[in-house]
Amino acid sequence: MSSTISLTRASAPADLHFRARLGGAVRWLRSHPTILIGSAVIAFWIIGTLLVPLSGRDPLGQDINHSLNPPDASFFWGADKLGRDIFIRVLYGARLTLPAGAVAVIGSVVIGTLVGGVAGYAGGLWEELLMRLTDVFLAFPTIILAMAIAAALGPSINNAILTIAVISWPSYARLTRGLVLQLKTTEFVQADRAIGARHRRILFRSILPNCVGSLVVMATLDFGNAVLIFAGLSFLGLGPAPETPEWGRMIADGVDYADQWWVSIFPGLAIFSVVMALNFVGDGLRDLFDPREARR
Repeated sequence: MSSTISLTRASAPADLHFRARLGGAVRWLRSHPTILIGSAVIAFWIIGTLLVPLSGRDPLGQDINHSLNPPDASFFWGADKLGRDIFIRVLYGARLTLPAGAVAVIGSVVIGTLVGGVAGYAGGLWEELLMRLTDVFLAFPTIILAMAIAAALGPSINNAILTIAVISWPSYARLTRGLVLQLKTTEFVQADRAIGARHRRILFRSILPNCVGSLVVMATLDFGNAVLIFAGLSFLGLGPAPETPEWGRMIADGVDYADQWWVSIFPGLAIFSVVMALNFVGDGLRDLFDPREARR
């Protein structure tokens, strides 16, 4: 009996601590409704991509008898010129577009962080060379540079992802360089130098981990931009193969069918929803990592 009472008393503080943390999280979400909305939209697309194979419908299956069929009970979002289900194709398109955007952003973050980190920490000639290289990429309009690189590499999914990573890393390089310049004069970095820590350890163990918050916020906001560029390259024929269910390509297929609005409007709304949701989440993360921004 006494042991039961002691166990109950021991578990009470842990239970109260969990409830306090849960209550704090709920209050934070209530004060940031945009991040809740954005997360819900992203969750919808992720769940949709996981469940769409269970529908048993082939995104490449053609049925000319249902060509340009308007939205109805059989085709929730209508059918395209080849009788393919637009709803199913949009969900399958999310399975391609979202991972492609994520991989491109991750590649951009890795390249930009390494370039900016080395430039900011090393300084001198290394900084001049690396940042002038960054300025060269920033001097070109983003979409023009993306079109040129994608056209040179050839139309494919991998080349489109590589193109987005190549044109996006300079922004992360500039951000990382600025953060490193601020952090390398701080006391904890000076302490590492005083005890004889190697430069590699100081940069990758002490400085760059403190840049993660700002990089995550920028990457979240840039994720939406990567989705837009990937769709734009596909629209121009510089992305996946024409039959691939990809949002930009689906919009291009509907250009010649203005009266059949559902052919292009639903893929366009998919892009719009994802980009807006990622911007909502990015704004919420910015408030979380930098509360000073929230008070402005």
